[in-house]
Amino acid sequence: MRRAARHPVHYPVIAEHHAQGDIQLHIANISAHGFMIDDATGKLSRGDRVLIRLPVVGRIEAYVIWQREERAGFQFERIIRVDDFMAMIDEIQPNPRLRKSR
Repeated sequence: MRRAARHPVHYPVIAEHHAQGDIQLHIANISAHGFMIDDATGKLSRGDRVLIRLPVVGRIEAYVIWQREERAGFQFERIIRVDDFMAMIDEIQPNPRLRKSR
């Protein structure tokens, strides 16, 4: 069961991976607990850790908790505070019709 609502986004990031260096990822949805990418094919495996930079939040570490075909789910090392999360969503999801109601 999911712990937090997922917000659909279209947000490219550069992730720092300890073995592969910088890798391009595309975040398809995000919550205060983690995010999902839709371009994981051959890039990552379960348990891999990455460091990404998000608006408002800054640098945050996450690790792969599942991977299927081209999708992978990540869990943040720490939960993002609600006010920071909502400010971040306002920046990375500019279309208000796609934002969850508050």
